[in-house]
Amino acid sequence: MLNNIGLPGILLIAVVVLVLFGRGKISSLMGEVGKGITSFKKGIKDGQDELENASADEAKDITPETEKDKV
Repeated sequence: MLNNIGLPGILLIAVVVLVLFGRGKISSLMGEVGKGITSFKKGIKDGQDELENASADEAKDITPETEKDKV
């Protein structure tokens, strides 16, 4: 059903949405979507950093205590 929309159908939908909601409301909505995407990307980056730090902590020095005292 949605395979046959095409460019004219998408333009018609865009015009109807613009008429119904107005330019101001659509621009504020897109601003909120942009903030959400930025927040999502920041959360993903923080999660990756946390995983990298956890794996780096595990990969630290594993030399037994007796050999550390000799050096």
